[in-house]
Amino acid sequence: MGSVHSDHPSDRWPSDPVDPADSVLALKILVAGGFGVGKTTLVGAVSEIRPLRTEERLTEAGREVDDLDGVERKTTTTVAMDFGRITIREGLALYLFGTPGQDRFWFLWDELAQGALGAVVLADTRRLTDCFPAVDFFEHRSIPFVVAVNRFAGTSEYGPDEVARALDLDPGTPVVLCDARQRASGKEVLISLVEHAGRVHAARLLAEV
Repeated sequence: MGSVHSDHPSDRWPSDPVDPADSVLALKILVAGGFGVGKTTLVGAVSEIRPLRTEERLTEAGREVDDLDGVERKTTTTVAMDFGRITIREGLALYLFGTPGQDRFWFLWDELAQGALGAVVLADTRRLTDCFPAVDFFEHRSIPFVVAVNRFAGTSEYGPDEVARALDLDPGTPVVLCDARQRASGKEVLISLVEHAGRVHAARLLAEV
């Protein structure tokens, strides 16, 4: 994958002294989930470059196809993808691709999923069923993923085990709690995914021997 580089000082995080352009290994990660769950927010919060966004304003014409229950204040939607980059440690950078949430844009998912190490499925407990399509997509394609429950203010708290049972996840699929607005929280989600994907791929290699 080609390197995305920015020389603008404001595009870098002071806490990350390593230049991602010099990273030895670059991994592709998808950030998926239902409409309005916080995918764009997560990518923007963790990205050390100015994130690429393909958002358009919601219109009256789209109200018949976009379910705004629980996200009535949302005014824009991703129509192609979000893109960002974060250096996890020296020698390891993640390239983040946020998928569009509405089903009319799902034809883009297969293209975005090519070459991905794994995925983060963001979940909102107010609209938990909205992440079922993403869970099914990655399970059927054997792409490792973690479910990250984005904790919105004023919502009921559910533990990881409760969420895993509600989503009928395969055993071993991690469920973590996060705040998509916070860089540190988002980074922990990504580290959990990289560790999980590493275990899954190692197990597959052993099974082939």
